[in-house]
Amino acid sequence: MATLELRNVNKSYGSGLADTLKNIELSIDSGEFLILVGPSGCGKSTLMNCIAGLEDISGGAILVDGQDISGMSPKDRDIAMVFQSYALYPTMSVRENIAFGLKIRKLPPAEIDAEVARVARLLQIEHLLQRKPGQLSGGQQQRVAMGRALARRPKIYLFDEPLSNLDAKLRVEMRTEIKLMHQRLKTTTVYVTHDQIEAMTLGDKVAVMKDGVIQQFGTPREIYNDPANLFVAGFMGSPPMNFIPLRLQRRDGRLVGLLDSADGHCELPLGGVDGELEGRELILGIRPEQVLVGAGDLPAIRAQVQVLEPTGPDTLAFVEINQTKVCCRLAPDSPARVGDTLDLQFAPDKVLLFDARSGERLCVPGKAAVAEPARVARLKGL
Repeated sequence: MATLELRNVNKSYGSGLADTLKNIELSIDSGEFLILVGPSGCGKSTLMNCIAGLEDISGGAILVDGQDISGMSPKDRDIAMVFQSYALYPTMSVRENIAFGLKIRKLPPAEIDAEVARVARLLQIEHLLQRKPGQLSGGQQQRVAMGRALARRPKIYLFDEPLSNLDAKLRVEMRTEIKLMHQRLKTTTVYVTHDQIEAMTLGDKVAVMKDGVIQQFGTPREIYNDPANLFVAGFMGSPPMNFIPLRLQRRDGRLVGLLDSADGHCELPLGGVDGELEGRELILGIRPEQVLVGAGDLPAIRAQVQVLEPTGPDTLAFVEINQTKVCCRLAPDSPARVGDTLDLQFAPDKVLLFDARSGERLCVPGKAAVAEPARVARLKGL
């Protein structure tokens, strides 16, 4: 196990080109599972390659256990990588694929055999050791690729979108296998994905990236409940957070948010909101499960159900508020039908406010006027 720290890491492919990585600052403790998540082209795989030594950084430093490894060759970094494409040798058996790196390091045959046996038991592929990669399913090939990395017992494991080539059912199964494996081995791991469900379920820490910049870094719970900006709020969560254009007005000396639909309107109390927000273009953010249906004394907005999507564990109902489609998560046995009118309530302490122009998170009404810097990382340059 090892600590990993990235200090002001930058990556550029030449003058005149935009930086692929911009001032990356990250630090994880020994044994932690870090997720790098973001859309295609955001720089997460480039960052992974820089950690592995497959690409040189243009500035900054990468430290493992406090030692700067930025100038080391890949073979000297004691880091194992599992690629998206498996990268297995097609003419070698499973046993030979797993043992290949150990043979290169000139370990004794008995030690190699013992290590292959250990890894095969861990990944439950003992019955596949004599087969060639072409005789394996996608999930089995991914296990072999993981086994080849595990056999090295490195300080750090790197996974570059290892499940993206698998079907949906197998992705879920392999996700569980990877989590169980990490719980057993407790090895420091960096995992790249564009799948926010993988990010939420696997990681101890999550770094959300966009355009080469880390938008937010924290635990999955912090990322989900206290997103730093509109991008993070919309990217993390399935279905995504609702974003509703909002106008603020004063009522009896206090600020309220105005919600309108074809069936009614309401004034949402926003206690603790800074008066300077009056007149600004705002976006109200609230997650589908936090839109309540007739559940108490809170002000309610009446809205007609336009679409219902049963998913099994719940039902998603779509309505229109402030001329925007809004998703509500209902119980699976909800009697609601298309055309019904629902009384919807927003818990004030669950509502988030964002600046419509910059996308910056402003506050959580009912909690604090401005989000604490320790909990919400502001975008650089705003």
